[in-house]
Amino acid sequence: MPAEPGPAPATEGGGGEGRHLVVIGAGILGACTALHALDRGFRVTLIDPGEPGGEQAASYGNGCWLSVMSVLPPAGPGLWKKVPGFLADPLGPLAIRWRYLPRVLPWLLSYLRSGWTEARVFRTAGALHALLKGAPALHKALAERAGVGDLIRQDGLMYVYPSREEFEAEAMGFRIRRALGLSWREIGPEEMRRLQPELSPRYGFGALFEAGGHCTDPGAYVAALVRQALAEGASLRRAAAKGFRIEGGRLRAVLTEDGEVAAERAVICAGARSRPLAAAAGSRVPLETERGYHAVVLGAEAGPRVPVMPSDGKMGITMTAAGLRASGQVEIAGLEATPNWKRAEILRDHLLRAFPGLPQGLGTERVRFWMGHRPSMPDGLPCLGPSAATPDVVLAFGHGHVGLVAAARSGEAAAAMAAGASPSFAIEPYDPRRFG
Repeated sequence: MPAEPGPAPATEGGGGEGRHLVVIGAGILGACTALHALDRGFRVTLIDPGEPGGEQAASYGNGCWLSVMSVLPPAGPGLWKKVPGFLADPLGPLAIRWRYLPRVLPWLLSYLRSGWTEARVFRTAGALHALLKGAPALHKALAERAGVGDLIRQDGLMYVYPSREEFEAEAMGFRIRRALGLSWREIGPEEMRRLQPELSPRYGFGALFEAGGHCTDPGAYVAALVRQALAEGASLRRAAAKGFRIEGGRLRAVLTEDGEVAAERAVICAGARSRPLAAAAGSRVPLETERGYHAVVLGAEAGPRVPVMPSDGKMGITMTAAGLRASGQVEIAGLEATPNWKRAEILRDHLLRAFPGLPQGLGTERVRFWMGHRPSMPDGLPCLGPSAATPDVVLAFGHGHVGLVAAARSGEAAAAMAAGASPSFAIEPYDPRRFG
């Protein structure tokens, strides 16, 4: 029998009113979306083939930072000059595998254009700032709701440099941050030794963003949020979503590998695997994966009191529940290529240099490596908005390097749009239709 017509979209400020919302993806963004959707009165089903918070997910292995200052897009003026080096050095901080270049070239050109001028970078930074401001407090509230408030710390984040001159070489980024209202405290050599006594003495200058925070166990945090959603009435279906049944411009069901799930609304939060689902909802978006790595020294003997990012490594170093984690690196190689674990070894070696109190020559029993997929759009902004086929399907993915920190506010926005309401901030910069 044909399905009955669905209800009309909610009006401004509307709620879920008992309608069924399917959230595709149980990572950090899916978990936040589910909780906010429950608050709006939706019946919620999370669909994900993997374990929430498990090692297969980007949410598990990210850099742990709730970095309100990460408003700069990855590309900046003059980056195009470095592309030959990216191709030549497979172990550089940003590497592109030759075999993947023909496929990724259109995305890469758009990526470079997005940061071609300081004016373009500033526009992107303003849009990212709207997603990130106040994020540590938002995550703290979600964590406390799930009974794991201790996983969220709000004691700042620090960029560290060998000298003030290296700090001043990044003047454009700090000029943009200041224009957006972000502030930091400059840390000289003496205070650096007090704040970070175990950090290598080669770092004599820092910028401390006291509004920043971090998560001590992202995997456990995501798992706790999903458990809380289930405790509040959501359900979890272990399956891979494959598409949608859309009739007359209205969503009727989400298609999975083991059957249909009848639904009136859906949100795509499947991270780097969101592209085919978006296409199934009529939206063709240039989503790519920036493969990232981390290395963890288990039971580390030394580490930072406040998480740090050394300028000469461009990797976040954070003390976590498991040990001292260094995360970073960007590798453009697609979803299917095998990991290059030498990139994780670079992170390990950088940890040993940054914190000389760690034992040198650590064995494999003391170090754990991981690789995952950042879902990234070429302009540095996520997709947040209705699909082309129907407003019943909302796109919410592509946050790149700010997936964890941006998830709280993005999940709130996705739930609002699913209810037909306006988010609490201007959504136009993230509209999936910006790509044509």
